[in-house]
Amino acid sequence: MECCEWAVSSLSWALILGGLVYLLRQTRTHTHYGRYRPERSRCFPARLSWFLQEVPALLLPLLLLLLPGEQGVRPGGSIGGALLICTFMLHYFHRSSIYAFQTRGQPVPLDIVVSTSVFCALNGFLQGHSLLHCAHYEHDVMMLVRIAAGFLLFLLGMIINIHSDHILRKLRRPGEIVYRIPQGGLFELVSGANFLGEIVEWIGFAVAAWSFPAFAFAFFTICSIGPRAYQHHRDYLKRFEDYPSCRKALIPFLF
Repeated sequence: MECCEWAVSSLSWALILGGLVYLLRQTRTHTHYGRYRPERSRCFPARLSWFLQEVPALLLPLLLLLLPGEQGVRPGGSIGGALLICTFMLHYFHRSSIYAFQTRGQPVPLDIVVSTSVFCALNGFLQGHSLLHCAHYEHDVMMLVRIAAGFLLFLLGMIINIHSDHILRKLRRPGEIVYRIPQGGLFELVSGANFLGEIVEWIGFAVAAWSFPAFAFAFFTICSIGPRAYQHHRDYLKRFEDYPSCRKALIPFLF
């Protein structure tokens, strides 16, 4: 058990340090996918790429839920832990089984597909194992309030994320590779509405789970896609002379 706790702690710290490194890297260069993809790069089709990238974070927690634990008892004796990991899986079910087959994005470089798949596998194991084997949830009013508040925040973020992706998808006809100004929803306030939604999701998940791995993942998410929103905002301003000047990059009215 101590070895498992050490592994969970180490992976969580790796998320935090990796997030900081990724944040620093993105102040100097773009992550090479989407509109920033190099012209000469070995790529996978967008739909296959998104499926391969996201599905490990669905399958690893699912396996942990289904495999028997010690002495033949299934893990997840805590109902709260099992419900929270199902919440985590809900996001990745949508990303791998729905979003992946709806996207009209550009092909994704092979190195991005591989690295993201590995990350999702490790993070899926980390969140699943910590919630099913390490977390302890007391049945009291404060715990229920915190889980409910976190879940509602997660649900709000997921709705924002899915709606924003829908707006972006409708900007292109099948087969098109063009960029247009997104309109509607939170895009009226920020350029990275889809990124904002995902950040809100994982902050809500961290509040509900109240665990070091969940907060580490929320921190990594902010560091990895927060700068992406700023890069998109800057690109929109350069690309479109009539881009709304009142929009911010990620946080409405602030940044």
